Amino acid sequence: MAMTGKALELKELLDPTVRGLGLELLGVEFSPAAGNALLRLYIDAPERLVSIEDCEAVSREVSANLDVNDPIASQYTLEVSSPGIDRPLFTLAQFARQIGEQVKISLSLPQDGRRRLQGKVLSVGESGIVLDVDGREFTVAIGNVDKARLVPDLVALGLVAEPKGGRRKPAPKKS
Repeated sequence: MAMTGKALELKELLDPTVRGLGLELLGVEFSPAAGNALLRLYIDAPERLVSIEDCEAVSREVSANLDVNDPIASQYTLEVSSPGIDRPLFTLAQFARQIGEQVKISLSLPQDGRRRLQGKVLSVGESGIVLDVDGREFTVAIGNVDKARLVPDLVALGLVAEPKGGRRKPAPKKS
């Protein structure tokens, strides 16, 4: 989710407020709408899980900051969220922390005829994110990432049982 425009402006405005609470502002989603825009903040806590109290504190402090600076012309709804196990990825640094992990990426512009990719993060560099997608390498520029999320390994997390006979590679999707 390469933040651009208003989302990037809001992240730069709100980041010091969130850091002041000892938390990290992973990213910002801003969805303008005619009647009521949506401002969603994803926060993380170093070395521990994000609590409801963290979300409430960020909501309170960010609301005060937004009231003073008034960067959003229309009415909006503020949501503060932990990243969850399928955490959104916004920056190259966040992708770099996921090397070896599976991610899903929606592209702003099609690449090789595709708008959606799922694969393992092989490396991250100035040219972008290198993924293994079905045995083929794809390099995606961070500026072409519309949305990206980690694909959690539910078996490794102990949230689902391992299939009988060991793990199986899912059948390729037919197009």
